[in-house]
Amino acid sequence: MTEEFKLKIGEKELIVNIKNLAEQSNGSCLFRSGDTLVLATAVIASSERDGIDYFPLMVGYEERYYAAGKILGSRYVRRESRPSDEAVLTARLIDRAIRPLFNQNSRRDVQLVITCLSWDRENDPDIIGLLSASLSLLISDIPWAGPVAGLRIGRKDGQFILNPTYVERIESDLDLTISATEENGEILINMIESESKEVEEKIILEAVEWAKPYLKQLIDFQKKIAKEIGKEKIILTPPDSKPELDQEARKLVLAKLEKAIFVENKQEKSKNSNNLFEEVLELLKQKDPDNFKSKIGLLKQFIEEETVSLMREKILKKEQRLDGRKIDELREVSVETGILPRTHGSGLFCRGLTKTLSILTLGAPDDVKLLAGMEFIGEKRFMHHYNFPPYSTGEVSPMRGPGRREIGHGMLAEKALTAVMPNPEEFPYTIRVVSEVLSSNGSSSMASTCSSTIALMDAGVPISAPVAGIAMGLIKDNDDYKILTDIQGPEDHCGDMDLKVAGTNKGITALQMDLKITGITTKILSEGLEQAKKARIKILDKITQIIPQPRAQLSQFAPRIITIQINPEKIGDVIGKGGKVINEIIKECGVLIDIEESGTVFITAETQEGAQKAVDWIKNLTREIMVGEVFDGKVVKILDFGAFVEILPGQEGMIHISKLSSQRVEKVTDVVNVGDKVRVKVIAIDDQSRINLCLEELIKN
Repeated sequence: MTEEFKLKIGEKELIVNIKNLAEQSNGSCLFRSGDTLVLATAVIASSERDGIDYFPLMVGYEERYYAAGKILGSRYVRRESRPSDEAVLTARLIDRAIRPLFNQNSRRDVQLVITCLSWDRENDPDIIGLLSASLSLLISDIPWAGPVAGLRIGRKDGQFILNPTYVERIESDLDLTISATEENGEILINMIESESKEVEEKIILEAVEWAKPYLKQLIDFQKKIAKEIGKEKIILTPPDSKPELDQEARKLVLAKLEKAIFVENKQEKSKNSNNLFEEVLELLKQKDPDNFKSKIGLLKQFIEEETVSLMREKILKKEQRLDGRKIDELREVSVETGILPRTHGSGLFCRGLTKTLSILTLGAPDDVKLLAGMEFIGEKRFMHHYNFPPYSTGEVSPMRGPGRREIGHGMLAEKALTAVMPNPEEFPYTIRVVSEVLSSNGSSSMASTCSSTIALMDAGVPISAPVAGIAMGLIKDNDDYKILTDIQGPEDHCGDMDLKVAGTNKGITALQMDLKITGITTKILSEGLEQAKKARIKILDKITQIIPQPRAQLSQFAPRIITIQINPEKIGDVIGKGGKVINEIIKECGVLIDIEESGTVFITAETQEGAQKAVDWIKNLTREIMVGEVFDGKVVKILDFGAFVEILPGQEGMIHISKLSSQRVEKVTDVVNVGDKVRVKVIAIDDQSRINLCLEELIKN
């Protein structure tokens, strides 16, 4: 049996090794690109899990510090702990690509663990992780309708780049990750994740078409390997056939369901559905008082299935939506600014029953988030965090830290806004935006993008353009399909696609697409993007009607940052021995000070007075003293040959004994003593930067 397979794709070579390292898994493989090496394993449980009504898939992406030759983590632990945000996002990306190709009726747990074993700082392990996950499933005995192929596309100077390096990604105006499947010889897209710098829709579509030959290569490569070494698939036992609901109960549900659910208000729909459930349950109770409780689950399932079926049928055949909107119609949008009195900026965005409140905080340059992971070590000055409490959907559940969904939604909005953020030279603040989902009925992540834009402008952050987001849906039956604008919760649940598009009037800044079906054509994607653009422009118009541009002034409660430039050689003078000088400035002026190696100094203060006091202090410490200048100084040291005078904070000069008087002076202390305040003039600065002074009175005389 062949253990190693190779594929040249673009300028790079992919190497797959089937060494059976994880012998007890159902399938595993080692995938290599350059010196980046990823191990993927797939395992299926031996029996079904009871008491669930969903397919239990778990995807974990594991970063290992040793892969990058690093020892990180707490000094008292020094090992990996909870996954980083980057690892969570990679796991979600892989999950979204492979999940639609499983039998959703299966109740046997499937777990994929993708581990980065080696990282060469050039080839990103997320794409290799996706490919290895696909192949490990394909060659295993786990039933799965793959493979999927995945790759990343960059774009620089109008040219697309296949699987760009980290440097090329920074230089690109497009960073798009795509996965695809093949059906009847046609490449179908099944997942997209994109961050871009206001690119037009046609650029996205061109990138997708450009990628298809490479995606085809990757699919054929995996099929070839599976044909040679793949295992025979397990035959899943079909679930036991459940007894059908009583015929009279079925008729009652079907007779009243449409009127119950096709209402504009979500709460009314829920109330109607509950009333219908109770009415049918009462019928079952009357017919079989002893056993009616055993049919509760069956009744709930029947109502759910018929609701989904009816919603899809009405949309496909009559373009009729639950709330009466047209398929390309937005829900009612409202915008408010300045909601919270003491925060630095806030914005409320409402779209139908979905409502998000974003709150912005400005901080000092030193308030940046420090990144220390396998891939990234550095700083992050703009952060967006997304909170989705249970009350937002009228539910009760424990309040815990952010889950994978919250991390993913928060990062999507962050990507959408990054393209319009000011550079540090223009606006040196650290910026944190928190979006609280107050009420959710679909598309809360895109609502948080809109409310974050409002909060940024309310705070006076000079973003280059406002950003808005919209979620698009799809109902598809063979060749018949309808694309929905601004999907609400039930449409997301019963639909086949969730396409989130964020951007400015100029173009797209972020894009995310998930499917519940095998894949879609470029034609459907094109129509979805065009429909989304029209909706996005309408939302941007609503936002700019309320707040046309960022406020000219920061909030009175926001810190003030003053930036000054000093000679880099003078940085030591500002810091002082053991930090004595800089700590004194911080304490006396009530400021924070950040100094860069270039000599750029950031002074952050709660008040303008404190900031200006610190500025003057630092300027005096670092200014170049000129011959002929006069200073009011203080005698700080007496020696036999003269007196040292502090003329500026941290800067001293010396008056030689001969320059203390026009008469002969026997002892320095006959003229001045430590603590005396004297007016002096600079008469010379030698080649060692030593300052020679003279009493001004002597010069006058």
